[in-house]
Amino acid sequence: MRTFKLILLLLILAFVAVIAGAGWLTVRHLPMHGAPTAFSVPPGASLRAAAQVIEAAGIDLPAWQLELLGRLLGRSSKIKAGSYEAEQGLTALALLDKLTRGDVTQGELVLVEGRNFRQFRTALNEHPDLLHDSLKLSDTEILARLGARESHAEGLFFPDTYLFNKGSSDFDVLRRAYAAMQPRLAATWAGRDSSLPLKAPYDLLILASIVEKETGLPADRPQVAAVFVNRLRRGMLLQTDPTVIYGLGERFGGTLRKVDLHTDTPWNTYTRPGLPPTPIAMPGLASLQAAAKPPASDMLYFVARGDGSSAFSTSLDAHNTAVARYQRR
Repeated sequence: MRTFKLILLLLILAFVAVIAGAGWLTVRHLPMHGAPTAFSVPPGASLRAAAQVIEAAGIDLPAWQLELLGRLLGRSSKIKAGSYEAEQGLTALALLDKLTRGDVTQGELVLVEGRNFRQFRTALNEHPDLLHDSLKLSDTEILARLGARESHAEGLFFPDTYLFNKGSSDFDVLRRAYAAMQPRLAATWAGRDSSLPLKAPYDLLILASIVEKETGLPADRPQVAAVFVNRLRRGMLLQTDPTVIYGLGERFGGTLRKVDLHTDTPWNTYTRPGLPPTPIAMPGLASLQAAAKPPASDMLYFVARGDGSSAFSTSLDAHNTAVARYQRR
């Protein structure tokens, strides 16, 4: 009987010690050395594995203590993967709350309308919070990895601000940007003006990319689209400089020369009729909508005024007058 009482007493004392220890963990501020400490919990990690990651990151919290606290509170199966930061004044309980809420830190990448896919890839490759899994792949290999049907990557990725868990693969951003463009293009094509001289959604994407590159002032975007649609309907050359620049690629030195306008490439709309074979940039939703439903107009020409806006003309003579006024002064 005495032995039984002794064992029971020891068990009670051990239980009290555990409870007291857990209570101490909930109020003790974890020592931090200056800036917040960052760590990443991999997908599928157990509470024990997460606790070991946290201890290895330099946070003064033995893994067994965090694991004990999580099991006592019934949270051992609720750990969420992601990138985290532990700040000054954090307690073990607050840290456990972060892990079970998925209170992750996020990186941000902005894809700007009018940028091309080469610039997009540069932004991905230079982002410090991404894993650069696409770095050594060609554009074609990236499209294959994404399961895309298209053979050319330009224009297929929707420009927007993308948030992601730090330490994510750059393919996560690529996949989301590609997936974001598909329904927008489909919806815009479905609501297009049925008289447009375009045969497929991809043609709309090409036209929208040209409108994006040629628009300096948002208010001019519909009229810019109308000019190109009018020229397509009449069988006129589009004669748009951004397509020439795109065709020159890395050979473009920053200034478009007369010889460049006569250098034939598949994208040179001074030497080849109709639309170029692919988009020349990432168009935003406003450019897609402008290209899909341009206003009724008889304008066939436009020239930049130098302040971001454009002057539109219905005849070549009026256009030449505008060029002399705004470009040759």
